[in-house]
Amino acid sequence: MGPPTIRDVARVAGVSIGTISAVINGSGAVAPDTRRHVLSCIAELGFEPNNAARTLKRGRISSIGLIVPDLDNPFFAAVAEGVQQAAAGEDVLMVLCITGSSAEREDYYAQILRSKRLDGVVYLSGSGMPSASLLQLARRGAVVFVDERLPGVDAPFVTAQNLAGARTLAKSVLAVGHRRLAIAGGPPRLWTSEQRLAGYREAIASAGLDPDAVECVAGDYSERSGYEIASRFLALDPATRPTALLCANDLMAMGAIRRCRELKLRIPADISITGFDDIPSSEFLDPPLTTVTQPGRQMGEAAAQLLMQAVGLAKAGPAQIEFATAVNLRGSVANI
Repeated sequence: MGPPTIRDVARVAGVSIGTISAVINGSGAVAPDTRRHVLSCIAELGFEPNNAARTLKRGRISSIGLIVPDLDNPFFAAVAEGVQQAAAGEDVLMVLCITGSSAEREDYYAQILRSKRLDGVVYLSGSGMPSASLLQLARRGAVVFVDERLPGVDAPFVTAQNLAGARTLAKSVLAVGHRRLAIAGGPPRLWTSEQRLAGYREAIASAGLDPDAVECVAGDYSERSGYEIASRFLALDPATRPTALLCANDLMAMGAIRRCRELKLRIPADISITGFDDIPSSEFLDPPLTTVTQPGRQMGEAAAQLLMQAVGLAKAGPAQIEFATAVNLRGSVANI
């Protein structure tokens, strides 16, 4: 036997479905005694009115999509949790689409979400490439970007202050004496990696150094790419190799740390390493990782609230759409 329906409540209460709907939605002229009787029947049957009322009104379940590169990255997982939390708070179904950072998969899912006529999409791109299907969704006002912005697509955007966070982080490394720096960057086509690189370069320039003389090798935000980039820099002569490696995210920093361990190099005595995101495991590394904190869960929640407001599924939007970042200074950076 399935859960009680609005028809079951109407039958037990001895009133019309319209009366039940009016009580649920707080609308219509319903006598106080009738309202109390209906609410008593709802409680007796264990009826869940919120989803049912919205489904009755709209003729289907309200739903939004979330396009995300993967959930292996704890920051992406935090964003997804925030979207889910906000959607659940409005009795809205979230449909999760994982793309593996593939532009083809992003376009495919955008087509599917558009054809299935979901109410809207929260979009976290791993490719940095807009598609025709995404542009059509954006023209409907049914897309909100979170974390990553795509060129040529006019859509609301929930972000963190990547540039400011990276700049403050690099300044803190320079302030304790480091002058030979290297950067393990993110994918050049992504907005976040461009912003972080710009922040590093601004700090380097403000210290009187030439930003162009600081080598940056692009990775893909994965632990493996951090490992490979670190291998390249650590193969240099100890007298000339970097004393600090600025990694575009925490996963890349973890890959760099792993390579240092294999080479029996001490962190931070032999080389300092920083990250970005402040994923939960970063503070439990040995030594704990100096990194930049950004609130993934709150960003996801704000993006979902902004989307649901835009498509009429929620009355109120988020309190903010740009979130501050903060540097967490831990043991992975040495004072030289």
